[in-house]
Amino acid sequence: MPAANRDLDTASAALAQQRADVLIALGSAFFFSRRDQIIALAVQHGLPAIYQLPDFVAAGGLMSYGASIRDAYRLVGIYTGKILHGEKPADLPVQQSTKVELVINLKTARRLGLTFPITLLATADEVIE
Repeated sequence: MPAANRDLDTASAALAQQRADVLIALGSAFFFSRRDQIIALAVQHGLPAIYQLPDFVAAGGLMSYGASIRDAYRLVGIYTGKILHGEKPADLPVQQSTKVELVINLKTARRLGLTFPITLLATADEVIE
């Protein structure tokens, strides 16, 4: 069994043993490459889970809140244009995406017996029915 799978099995056992109330998965390559396993783990344990990337929600995760990937790519494009037009990368200011996105999966929420306030649903960038 690959070490990563053992790590997830260990994490799953720890979630059960410690009676976790919630799962938070950050947007790393490790988590993204095991997206379906992590979503299944949260559902198996009946845990509400929040992810950094909306891809997790589209695949069945509960909700995500994090920097907009589109906005980050837009910033990359602007920087690329400036560099191609002769600006030195060292002279450009450090920037980070300021737009965040909230995505909620209501189907998963129902499976977990959760409801969201209508005001939160109204402010979400995307609600998956």
